Order: sequence, then C-alpha cells, then structure tokens
Amino acid sequence: MPLRRSKTVFPVLWAASFCHLLNDLMQAMLPAVYPILRGDFDLSFAQIGFLTLVYNVTASLFQPFIGYYTDRHPLPYSLPFGMASSLVGLLTLAYAPNYAMLLVGGMLLGLGSSIFHPESSRIARLASGGSHGLAQALFQVGGNFGSALGPLAAAYFVLPRGQHGLAWFALAAMAGIIVLTGLGRWYSANGHARKPSSDAPVRHPTLSKGQVSKAMAVLIALLFSKYIYLASFTSYYTFYLMDRFGMPTKDAQIYQFLFFAAVAAGTVAGGPIGDRLGRKFVIWVSILGVLPFTLMLPYAGPALTAALSVVIGFVIASAFPAIVVYGQELMPGRVGMVAGIFFGFIFGVGGIGAAILGTLADWTGIQFVFKVCSFLPALGILTAMLPNLKEAKGEAA
Repeated sequence: MPLRRSKTVFPVLWAASFCHLLNDLMQAMLPAVYPILRGDFDLSFAQIGFLTLVYNVTASLFQPFIGYYTDRHPLPYSLPFGMASSLVGLLTLAYAPNYAMLLVGGMLLGLGSSIFHPESSRIARLASGGSHGLAQALFQVGGNFGSALGPLAAAYFVLPRGQHGLAWFALAAMAGIIVLTGLGRWYSANGHARKPSSDAPVRHPTLSKGQVSKAMAVLIALLFSKYIYLASFTSYYTFYLMDRFGMPTKDAQIYQFLFFAAVAAGTVAGGPIGDRLGRKFVIWVSILGVLPFTLMLPYAGPALTAALSVVIGFVIASAFPAIVVYGQELMPGRVGMVAGIFFGFIFGVGGIGAAILGTLADWTGIQFVFKVCSFLPALGILTAMLPNLKEAKGEAA
C-alpha cells in the first residue's frame, strides 16, 4: 500500500461539493418545472424530451474536450465563468416567451454544467490526499443533494409563483461564482495550475492500450444502463406517479425528492466502500444488484413504490464515484478528460434517453416506459469484463 504524500483537504472538498450542490440545483430546476412549462406552453411529452435532449447534449458535448484541454493547460478560473453561463441560462428560462427561448435557456444552462464538471472533479482529486473514492463521493454528493432539492424548490417556491420564480435561483449562481473564484485561487496558489510534464503516464502501467480501451467501453456501457434508467425518474417520475396513482403534483414532487435523497446517500456510501473493498465490487453490487427492485417497481402500490424508489436510488447511485475513480486509475494522466467523458456521457445519454422515453410515452403511455426501463440494470453483468486493478496494482483499487 503506497504512502499518502498529503492529507485530505476537507475545506476544499466541501467547497467543491457545495458548488456542485448549487450547480446541480440549478440544473435540476429544468426537469422539476416541466409540469409548469408543459401547462404554460402546451408542450407534448416529445417536446419535453427534445428540450431535455438540447440541454443534455450541450452539457455533454463540450465536457471531454474541456477536460482534455485542461489536462494539458489548467484553467482554474474557468469555473466561475461556467457558473455565470448557468446564471444567464436560468434567467432566460425564467422569462422565455416561447418554446424556442426555452431551448436557448436550456443550452446556456447545459454549457455552464459542461465547464463546471471536469475542472471541479479535478480539484476534488487534487484535494483527496489519496482517498480518491472518498473525495469523489463527497464532491458528487453535493450534486446529488442539489438534484434532490430541485423538486422541493419547484414544489414549494416555483410552483406557487410560476415560471418567473426560476429567476430567484440566480442568487445561487452568484454565490457559486464567489466560492469558485476562491477555489480557483487555491488551485493556483498550491501549484496545481502548472502545465504537467510531458512524461506523465497516460494509462495504467500494467494494462495495454487495448485493455484500457475495452475497460473504458465497459464502463460507458454500464453508465448507459444506469443513466437511461435514471432518465425515467429525472424527467418522468412525477408524471408516472400522477398517471398511475392520481397524485397531485406537489405529492409527486415529494416522492421524487425521496428518490433523489436516496441517490445522495448512496453516493456517500459508494466512495469509501470502493476505497476499502475495491471499485469493481461496488460496481457489481450497485448496477446488477438493483435489478430485482427495478423489476418490482412498475407493479407496486403507492407505499411500496416509495420504498422501492428509495432502495433503487441508494443502490444504483453508489456506482458512480467508483466508476469515475476506476476510469481515472485506468488513465491517470487524463483525469480531467475521464471526468469530462463520464459526466458528459451521462448528460448526453440522459438527454437522448429522455427524448426517446418521452416519444415512447406519447405512443404507449408513461407506465409502459417504466416497465421497459426496469430491465436496464441487467447490463450490470458486463462488470465481469473489467480488469481487476486491485490485483494489477497490488493495492486496493
């Protein structure tokens, strides 16, 4: 077991996590206010899905390129710039007079997220002191809590005020800009903004280029199954509950909050467990292990649906910190690019999934969508194809 050369810098981790909360709270406001936008603009499920697609594709396309560039040319002050883009996007959504401007607002919101994730994930790793899983989990849980607060904020703050209520959340973006500027100063003052040496290892020392590529492809396939399934909850869970059980919008938003809160708790648990027991073990249990619960959910009553959604959210969320750190260990010289690929991929696949699921819901009904998605965690069997980094390195993976 190698000695850790530095201690975990918890103030930096908590600051990054807090900014992740603010970022993902703003991002979560878009799907959380879909019932309002659907009523105000008379949108179909397909239009809602396309709005999600435009937002998510914008958020995903730039992330790997930003991460690749900043691996070679660190840009610590790009973080407040990204938060400013989210601020403008949120205000555009708040005062959009038509569907076209909703799309513009979604694009600006997505651009801010695409700038935020690669560099802030790098900061979390730099501040980890060697506890990479713990650091990634603490960073990610901020985003999970932000996503969880989105439906509650929409239900209790935006819903009574309508579309314009979104503008108040620009204050969150302003707070994020201030904190991220401070993180940029820490980044520079501690020497992390220097251009890395050209001999930094690009991939895991005991694996071939082909093995690394194969493992990355497996991780992306696992993320596909995870985030297509999560897209059904993020964009359509409230509609599912309203359609299946006749719930009012506010009650459905509370159910969605419970799901996102469970996702946050699962993220916190997954990182440290991965540090102790290995990333591959966590990925196995998280994705394939949730299958029995997802298969039960479309046939459950209201109380059991709430309980199952909590279990599903907790278990399936524990995989993401393990997947990110596993990928960064596969390619230690491309930390930002790996974060950009994974965060970008989940935004992209989430958007494509939302568009497809929305169209399918228009054709077949929202309940059928949840029945189809319940089989997606079966792709967790692909975890068997991942190399055992614990054995390859002779240490906990």
